[in-house]
Amino acid sequence: MNGGRVGRRFNGKHGGGPGTGPPMVRPVEKAKDFKGTLIRLLGYLKPRRYQLLAVFGTAVLGTLFNIVSPKLIGAAITRLFDDVMSLIQGVPGAGIDFKYILHILLVLGGLYIFSALFSYLQNYIMSSVAQLTVYDLRKEVNHKLARLPLRFYDAHTHGEILSRVVNDIDNISSTLQQSIIQLVTSLVTLVGVIVMMLTISPLMTFLLVLILPLSFIVTRAIASRSQKFFVGQQKALGELNGHVEEMYTGHLVVKAFGYEDKSIARFEEINAKLYHSGWRALFISGIIMPLMNFINNIGYVMVCVVGGVLVTRQAIKIGDVQAFIQYARQFSHPITQAANMANIIQSTIASAERVFELLDEPEQVPEPHDAGVIISPKGEVKFSGVSFSYQQDVPLIENLDIDVRSGQTVAIVGPTGAGKTTLVNLLMRFYELDDGQITIDGINIARLKRGNLRSLFGMVLQDTWLFNGTIRDNIAYGREGVTEAEVIQAARAAGADHFIRTLPDGYDTLLNEEASNISQGQKQLLSIARAILADPAILILDEATSSVDTRTEIKIQKAMNELRRGRTSFVIAHRLSTIRDADLILVMDKGRVVEKGRHEELLARDGFYADLYYSQFAEEA
Repeated sequence: MNGGRVGRRFNGKHGGGPGTGPPMVRPVEKAKDFKGTLIRLLGYLKPRRYQLLAVFGTAVLGTLFNIVSPKLIGAAITRLFDDVMSLIQGVPGAGIDFKYILHILLVLGGLYIFSALFSYLQNYIMSSVAQLTVYDLRKEVNHKLARLPLRFYDAHTHGEILSRVVNDIDNISSTLQQSIIQLVTSLVTLVGVIVMMLTISPLMTFLLVLILPLSFIVTRAIASRSQKFFVGQQKALGELNGHVEEMYTGHLVVKAFGYEDKSIARFEEINAKLYHSGWRALFISGIIMPLMNFINNIGYVMVCVVGGVLVTRQAIKIGDVQAFIQYARQFSHPITQAANMANIIQSTIASAERVFELLDEPEQVPEPHDAGVIISPKGEVKFSGVSFSYQQDVPLIENLDIDVRSGQTVAIVGPTGAGKTTLVNLLMRFYELDDGQITIDGINIARLKRGNLRSLFGMVLQDTWLFNGTIRDNIAYGREGVTEAEVIQAARAAGADHFIRTLPDGYDTLLNEEASNISQGQKQLLSIARAILADPAILILDEATSSVDTRTEIKIQKAMNELRRGRTSFVIAHRLSTIRDADLILVMDKGRVVEKGRHEELLARDGFYADLYYSQFAEEA
């Protein structure tokens, strides 16, 4: 198995981006630097500026066709009204001008068709722009994750990283596709409607604009009252999610300790809190739309009354009143959309900021331009004056010297936190040294390409990693172009061939989620088979038998002895009885090698290793 390809499976849920609808006053996370993040996000749209101009142009044309329509309908109604009045008054030769009305209807039909066509075009182009932009962003994030040092993953949970890569980018994608078009159409609609209303009646336009402050006052008043309930809802939802995850992840422990009733009672308590907060938040915010409709209806009544008076005075025509009422309805719609988009855009910029924070993380030290490769590795490893610390001023490993010859088995033992796994991570250059150097076959690992360096290693870990796929695919992972015979040979060498053939589908058996359809010992044998097939020069065995029973341990130990043959091996051991035959035992404590030698030599010294060895057997006894 390629040492550089170690992973851990994790699950996560994500939802789609925001949609459109009535303005909800949910609390949204605000960006720390709104302007800077917005400019940076727009930079990703720059390569597609011509497509965006096309979107803007089609949005303007499609919206303008819709804006002109009420004026034409009003003209048709005015002509129809005048003709009917002429008939009622008995004007000689009077009649309804159906030809004119039909002409207006045909023009309207053409406008609606063109409006629909341009709307289709703008959505088609914007979908392409949004998805290509997010495609570039996802690719950049993926490449960034590959270049981040292990320190970053130590400091961030998998769930947090997954949320930025999936949820936040999905949020950006949805907003780019929906909100940009809505923003353009809302702006054009608002400006166009105001212009058209002014051409009909400046007085009625002024009266309609007067009700806007009332709408803002009502929205702000309700938002301030519902905000605390939405905050409470989010807090309760977080508590509920945490409780459910904790209870279902540890359901065996819950059952073993008889904690079911208390767990259910706690769930009901949090659920009730969530219900009350959610009900109040949704009820109060739900009042907004009825009140907005009430205020808008007041505006419509004012328009109708004033319009009627102006018609009687022959100041405007009756069709213009009807057109103005339609414009009044269109006038409130972009304002409502803008209120809704304000929260969406604020949330999107916050998501973009989190993604950019990830992209701005310091990367691992770049490879030198003349980085080399080891074509025929021997497996000679040397630590010279190596010092390392996870945190400044808190040294973990200081001035460490180790010399390992090709084919030797080196066991690393010591208490928890002694630095055993850190030693291996430094060897594979997952962390950079503070001082000193590590060489393989006399070449400083800092002068090697990381991919080549890590291809020299094979790993068998305590926590086995198998992916969803066949047993054959899992064994062949890390080496391309292997044959069926090579896979079977590796499985036989690992002692896994027999149990594989007893399975219904043999090597074609699909491993399910977490490979729960085979035992822990069988998983470990598959990991060993994978490492044998990879044929590495250096092996790393990290407490590979600590989680299995004694009988399985003997079988795994036999497979690992076969694996170690002819290879340099670093064995991190918990059970000291498994490393008696090691060529060199490094005894670590507090980041330092306090003793080194063979098993018999270290016991004869009656020092730190002897204390560990005898205390372990005393505990087992």
